[in-house]
Amino acid sequence: MCSSKTPEHRHRGALLAAALALATAVPAWASDYVGIVHARHQLTLSTPTPGVVARVLAEPGRRVEAGATLIQLDDRLQATEEQRRRVIAADDAELRATEQRLALIEPLAEDARRLAATPGALSREDAARSELELVAARGRLAQLQAQKQREQLELAVAEQERAQRKVTAPVAGVVVRVDIDAGEWARPGEPLVQLVDASVLHLRVNMPAAVARTLREGQALNVAFEAAMGLAPQPGQVSFVSPAVDAASGLVEVRVRFANPGGRIPPGIKGSVRVGSR
Repeated sequence: MCSSKTPEHRHRGALLAAALALATAVPAWASDYVGIVHARHQLTLSTPTPGVVARVLAEPGRRVEAGATLIQLDDRLQATEEQRRRVIAADDAELRATEQRLALIEPLAEDARRLAATPGALSREDAARSELELVAARGRLAQLQAQKQREQLELAVAEQERAQRKVTAPVAGVVVRVDIDAGEWARPGEPLVQLVDASVLHLRVNMPAAVARTLREGQALNVAFEAAMGLAPQPGQVSFVSPAVDAASGLVEVRVRFANPGGRIPPGIKGSVRVGSR
């Protein structure tokens, strides 16, 4: 059976296929790619240990610095244990006394060795007794030093156990949600506070693989926003180009990082970048 396509139709089809291949290989014109704006950090915080909430210091809308206490659990028992361990670790009276005793024994033992080498100056029993006292003092000092190391480690454990009775901000940011109140029981892993650091944002965009591979990390791109928000475009830089291509869509994730001075740009809105040139 003969084909119904004329040579002219086949020629036009070949030209169209070549044009499409060229367009997908390198963008020949500017194209806008739309994505969602994400905060640098959007964290849901919880406690690693159960307990009754003593104080809630976080308030929605309040900016906090890194390390600030947001939720304080009842830590009276842990505070007492920490103080007990601190007192034990600080008590070094026997250690110091043993050091002083050893400082007195060592020269006496050295004198005994010299006398033992002189015939008739010192009995073997007295020389051995002096040496044994020196060995015992050194052994006791080593035991006390090891004991102090253990006590310092136990104090560190007590401090860590007490520190786990509070939820702190791992980064600076704004508290956007608090899901517990004083007097309530907090469970490990239960969401308590949401913290957002929007001082730096990034736009996540999915692009065709042929377009994405023309971008390089650090490349400058302006980020525009939906007109209804009334926000001026912001200068940004490509921070990530995924090495993987989504098998279903053929798209590649690209991230463009940009500053957000004053927090004027809210995470979650749509943004776009233009790739290519007219």
